[in-house]
Order: sequence, then C-alpha cells, then structure tokens
Amino acid sequence: MLLTVKVKLLPNSEQKQQLLATMEAFNKACDMVSVDAFACRCFNKFAIQAKLYRRIREEFRLSAQLTVRCISKVVESYQTDIMNIRERNKRKAPDMPKEELVVHTFRPHSAMVYDQRILSWKGLDNVSITSLDGRLIIPTVVRGKYAPLEMSRVKGQADLIYIDGRFYLCVIVDVPEEAPITPDGYLGIDLGVVNLAVDSDGNTYEGKRVEESRQKYGLLKAKLQGVGTKSAKKHLVKVSKKESKFKADENHRISKAVVSLAKGTGRGIALEELTHINARSTVMKAQRDSRSKWAFSQLRKFIAYKAALAGVPLVIIDPRNTSRQCSACGHIDEKNRPTRSDFCCVSCGHSENADLNAAKNIRNRAAIIQPMVVRRAGEAA
Repeated sequence: MLLTVKVKLLPNSEQKQQLLATMEAFNKACDMVSVDAFACRCFNKFAIQAKLYRRIREEFRLSAQLTVRCISKVVESYQTDIMNIRERNKRKAPDMPKEELVVHTFRPHSAMVYDQRILSWKGLDNVSITSLDGRLIIPTVVRGKYAPLEMSRVKGQADLIYIDGRFYLCVIVDVPEEAPITPDGYLGIDLGVVNLAVDSDGNTYEGKRVEESRQKYGLLKAKLQGVGTKSAKKHLVKVSKKESKFKADENHRISKAVVSLAKGTGRGIALEELTHINARSTVMKAQRDSRSKWAFSQLRKFIAYKAALAGVPLVIIDPRNTSRQCSACGHIDEKNRPTRSDFCCVSCGHSENADLNAAKNIRNRAAIIQPMVVRRAGEAA
C-alpha cells in the first residue's frame, strides 16, 4: 500500500534561506502562470509550456525541471477544481446559482513538487534537492514506525512543505500489507455525531469530547474573526491547526480500535457509503454545524487504510434505511425511530439503541453481499 510519510529536513541557516527563496520564486511563477492560463482559459500543460517556459526560466530563475513542475502544479489545480465544480453544480437544484471557476492564487510558502530529476536520496539520512543556487545536500530525519524504511520503498515524487518555520518532505512509500484474512462475519460500524461510531458488538465511541472541543474552538474562532486584526488572524490560524490535529488524533484512536477489534475476532469491517452525505440528506439547523465540522471522511479513510495494512477486508454497503430498518425482523418504517437515540420496531416490538440497531443492519447487509466476493478471492488464490 502507498502511504505518505512526513520526513523532516534539517537545513543550516544558509540552506534554509536558499530553500525559502526557491519556494517563493516557484509560487510567484505559479501565480503568473495561473493568471495567464485563466485569462485565455487554457489548462493544457503542453500549450502553457510552449508559451511561458522561457519567460519562467528568465524571470524567476527556476531550473528546467522546476519550471515544468510549476506549470504542472497550476494545470492540475485547475483541472481538479473544474471537475469538483461540475460535480457540485450537478447536485444543486435547477433554481440555485451555479458555481463558477475563479483565478487560482498560490501562497508564497505553498508546497513545491519535486520529482526524481530534482531530488535524490543519499540513504534516508540525507537528500539532494535542487534550489535556485544549485543542489543542496540536507540532512533528514524520519521518526516513528516508518523510521527503519528501506530506500527501495520510497516511490515517485515528493512535496516540499514549510510549516511553523520547518521544512518537511511528504514522501510516498510502499508499505507492505498483511495477507488478507477470510472473514468469519463482519463488524458493522455506524458513524454519527452524538456517537462518532457504534459497532455491531455494542461498543460506543462517544463524541462528547469532540462536541466540547467543537464548541470551544467555534466560539474562539468567532471572536477572533470578529476582531479582524493581524494578530487575531495569526491566532486564528494557530487555533485552526490545533482543531485539525485534535480531529485527526481522535479519528486515529477510533480507527485503530475498530481495526484491532475486527482483526482480533477474525472479522471484516462493514461501513456505509457516505460520500456526499451532506448534499443527499438534511438535518435540523441545530445539528448542521456538528455534522459539517467533523471529519467523517477522514475517519473512514483511516479505517480503510488501517484495515488494508492489517489484512482486514472492508465492505461498503448502501446506507438507505439502515436507521429505519429493524435488525431483528427487517421491517422498515419511519415510526421505528421515535427519537434520535431510540429504536422500537412497530412490527415485532424489537427495541434497542438506534445507533446499535443501524450498526447491526450494516453488519447483516455485509454478510449477505460478501460471500460471493470471498469465494472468488479464494478461487483466484
């Protein structure tokens, strides 16, 4: 499996200034290319390269390959944005105004893309990286579980990023996965707001800490936005970073617990397909902020990649009526949910926590659709 590992660079003061100058020149060039591309509505990198290559080399002193990477960065940003705008416009009602493309701008210290021509590794202890002043040999350090990585596992290009006065390389590495298990049943996972996750065994991963954190950071950010001074905006950036780190930490904790439980019991994991959930469904006004500000997509991705590394099969099921269907008799009715947290089947009388009932439905649906996939996998092996 390909994962991104953050490698810390340890440049001396002179190398740091050279890297900063290179990064700033690169992003200034991106701004120039972006304005030109937007003006003529041309987002083909070969056409832009033919038109602007020499100007970029002369005006910004970028090397040949940095110039190519600069053009590619701009083109890819527009192509991704165009695709996303089309998708969002498709989901809008006919009477709603359509979103339009705007010119892209790049922060002075926005990420730079390096490929094998302008970046090479000297083991995992040093990296040779192109700057405006030629090649720089900079010490690196990899911490945590990926510290003993072999160089053969480093793949493709790397992004140079600048965070809080420090340089990092975001490197793609090929991490070996465990052999997939043949699951003995499935662990259904229902994602929510009050309870971030509930599994079909009855384990609940509460959202109380998350809700308290959301309210705390929300109030603080609202105050800072109201002040509007330069120092308030600086503080706002720090607060936003803290909130993002808290979300990621909670999602890592939950996903690790879920995958460990499934692997320890020899089961697969079943999740709902929640892509574009905010566009497909509505909630009460009081719940909108809670749902929109929690990183459900991130939690699902964490579960998915941790499951793949552990060899735990993952099944994605249709979410329709998982919260209205009785996990005991299968009856579907809106009246089965008298309150948000309670489930009581109007047909058979089965009663339990609504999130647990939904998790069991997810588990049951995975058990129905998956045997064919498992059998084919066994035949192929």
